[in-house]
Amino acid sequence: MYIIVALSSSCLGTIKVSITSVRLTCSFIAQQGHLLWNAGRTLATYLENNAGSLIRGKTVLELGAGAGLPSLVSAIHGAKHVVVTDYPDPDLVENLQWNVDHCAMLPQPRNIEAKGYLWGAETETLVSGLSTGEANFDMLILADLLFNHSEHRKLVSSVQQMLKRSAEAQALVFFTPYRPWLLPNDLAFFDLAREAGFVVNKFFEHTMDKVMFEEDPGVSDQKSSTDNARARDADLSQQDELLRRTVFGYSITWAKDQLS
Repeated sequence: MYIIVALSSSCLGTIKVSITSVRLTCSFIAQQGHLLWNAGRTLATYLENNAGSLIRGKTVLELGAGAGLPSLVSAIHGAKHVVVTDYPDPDLVENLQWNVDHCAMLPQPRNIEAKGYLWGAETETLVSGLSTGEANFDMLILADLLFNHSEHRKLVSSVQQMLKRSAEAQALVFFTPYRPWLLPNDLAFFDLAREAGFVVNKFFEHTMDKVMFEEDPGVSDQKSSTDNARARDADLSQQDELLRRTVFGYSITWAKDQLS
């Protein structure tokens, strides 16, 4: 099964409206992997708008890529080499490869490859396509991954292994707190990153027109019995709805004492 998704110029540069195909798979683990999540869409636009400084001539690795839009945009806008990865489930990897194979805007020869990768695992297969002498990446992309709280340490470990030890290298982490009551758990990822020798900087915030998952309730979905409680719940509901529409962007770079 296939779905045709229209990508506006905010995703693909000077192309006014470009049509691309995103393949849908049927396994349970891939049921949401095909979606263009808000953080991925927003990060793709940010990369496009700043391609000259962030992407052009750089090596790029995306973790937990889903449909892989930020990676495709990176490859289109002059990245030296892009590796787009997701959980090593055959359907997910095949889905990523299909999107790469059917993106007509990619340069020839192709500067992007799709691979399966389990966070925290060995990384030899990820760097096999890099130029001789390169063992790490200039840019890491993490879009809408922080909801997976139990995997934070493994995700930080992958960033440690894969981010080039240079002052210019960075990981971009964009996410939306789809479960606002768990926002502290999402943000705990950055505490682990600091402990691992990184500097964390919040630099981006964008509010979408509407929430991505309209059927998901906020913390105040329970009925209250008093007027004061109902007013409080209405305020909380508005706050929750705003958080669920907001994409936050952070950069992760090596601390100076990690570069020597």
